[in-house]
Amino acid sequence: MPELPEVETTVRGLRPVLEGARLTLVQPRRGDLRRPFPEDLGQRMTGARVTALGRRAKYGLIDTDRGDTMIFHLGMSGRWRVDPAELLPHDHLILETDTGRRLALNDPRRFGSVDLVRTDSVLAWPPFAATGPEPFDPGFTAAYLKDKLAGRIAPIKAMLLDQKVVAGLGNIYVCEALFIARISPKREAGRISLAKLEKLVAAIHEVLIAAIEAGGSTLRDYARPDGELGYFSKQFAVYGREGEPCAGCAGVVRRYADGGRSTFWCPSCQK
Repeated sequence: MPELPEVETTVRGLRPVLEGARLTLVQPRRGDLRRPFPEDLGQRMTGARVTALGRRAKYGLIDTDRGDTMIFHLGMSGRWRVDPAELLPHDHLILETDTGRRLALNDPRRFGSVDLVRTDSVLAWPPFAATGPEPFDPGFTAAYLKDKLAGRIAPIKAMLLDQKVVAGLGNIYVCEALFIARISPKREAGRISLAKLEKLVAAIHEVLIAAIEAGGSTLRDYARPDGELGYFSKQFAVYGREGEPCAGCAGVVRRYADGGRSTFWCPSCQK
């Protein structure tokens, strides 16, 4: 599933195509993805001018001058295609602009979603209302984590994947950040010291910045709007490297399954 870096890369790729343009066509080509498209999506968005694009957690935001924001989630296999030569069977939403550009939201597995919310109510939208701070927000600090995790016996990896604790983190980048911080993913969250949490916050920033610069990670379906793949997967220290030598010590990368996800770590240097 696309995580924060993939969504951020997608938004950055869409910005020069959409920002400031007027939408001349907004056309769903089927009734639903993970859930139905808004019934009035075409009516409310056609003719609107795009004023800004942004991201919240793992969602992309397209603001318009009509006070509406289209919120998209890429699900498991979604991606935006810019100026496609032809439409494909899984291009489920088409946007066209007054500058002659065309965009297609392609989602073969249809786990993505598109919603339409009033811009002044975006933060109150249910999926956002209880969401924690963004990793780059000034309020996301070691002290914040220490307070949020106090008394929690759940593993630190599970807590970092909880969107109520921090927004946008997913399995890949949590594995990588915990490795950089040398913290075991099994470590009881409430027992991690403030000094260790300071290293963890820095590691989260480090891995996210590197992933965004690399255009995200392509493991299966993800591609940037320009069609290029994300190359951060070539920099993985532990993710997907079960049985390989650890890059930080003489140990070997291991994997275990937890809640349907694979966790990769080095038991020798992550304590």
